[in-house]
Parts: sequence; structure tokens; C-alpha cells
Amino acid sequence: MSEPITTWAPRGAWAGHAGPGRHGRMQGEAGLRLTLREGLGLATIIAGDGQEAALGAILAERYGWSLPEPGATALSGERGLVWSGPGQWLAVAESGRALGGLPGALRGVAAVTDQSDARAIVRVSGPRARAALAKGVTVDLHPRAFGPGRTAVTSIAHIGAQLWQVDAGPSYDVAVARSFAGSFWSWLTDAAAEYGYEVRESA
Repeated sequence: MSEPITTWAPRGAWAGHAGPGRHGRMQGEAGLRLTLREGLGLATIIAGDGQEAALGAILAERYGWSLPEPGATALSGERGLVWSGPGQWLAVAESGRALGGLPGALRGVAAVTDQSDARAIVRVSGPRARAALAKGVTVDLHPRAFGPGRTAVTSIAHIGAQLWQVDAGPSYDVAVARSFAGSFWSWLTDAAAEYGYEVRESA
């Protein structure tokens, strides 16, 4: 009896939820751009007891990264760290391979857990990005309170999320658990519809 042939193909976190193109209000320029951030490397780093200084030294020497203060990011291009809680950070890179050496480099000083396939990230940008997110974000996104280089672990429409502001555009990266990608996308597109939005895939 012949063995059944099964072909497994990787699926992005937004597959089946988001389709490229223009949506919502169609008149005039789109108020938002939603860029699907597939393929990023992500890893949580949790410092061991009393090891934060040693962790910072290793990351600075090996990767040129500095540990951001609470509520802040330390990113250069697509790489760096996002504060996620006391003694915790999210490492971000353009691919999972770029973070492959982290567990070995940090052995004995920090726990490292790969999150590359566990989270869905979308970049929300454009002139109406802040207005759309403010409909569900439980933190104040006014420029006086939250600007480029700031991050928050919060909830958006009752969905646990982390967001950080990338630039003054404004542009924000929003990360949710992959299992909540569909629910979050439904909320986000509803919030963006009145302004018109364009969905783009990562370059």
C-alpha cells in the first residue's frame, strides 16, 4: 500500500485574514497603510536574577544593542530590543536566523524563547494611524505622551498586544499572539474603514 503524500507549506500569521489592496472609504488618499510584517525574527529575553548588567554587557559586545529603559525601544533599522516588562525584552530582527545565536550567547544570564512564529505583527502608518488605533488602545497615544521610541504592553479591543512607535509619521508596529490575529484584524479594519486603508505585504 502506497504511503499518502502530504505537502506542508508554511503560512504567514496573516494568511486567510488580510488581502493586499485598497479597502474602506475609497475617496481620496488612504488614511492608513497596514503593512503585514511577515518573516521577522522575534525572541523574548528574560534576565536571570542579578544578571541584568551581565546581559547588557553581552548584548552590547556581541550585537551592539543596549537594553532600553522601561517603556522604551532601542532599535536600529529592523534590529534591536523592545522593553516588554521588568527584566524582559523582545529582540527583533529581519529574520529568525539573525537571532539564532542568542540562546548560546546568553546562556547562564538570561532565558531566551523564540517567538518568531508565535506572534503576528502589522505596521500601522499614515495620517490617520493614531486616530484609528485610539479607538481601542488603552494608552494615550497623543504625541506629548507617546512618541517615537516608546512602547506599551496593553490591550486593544480586549486583545493583549504590544505596540511601539517606529517614527513620527506616525508609524506603529503592533504585535498580538498569532492565535488572535484574525480577531485583531477584524477590529483593526473596522477601525480603519472610515479613513480608507491600504494593505501591503512586507517588502
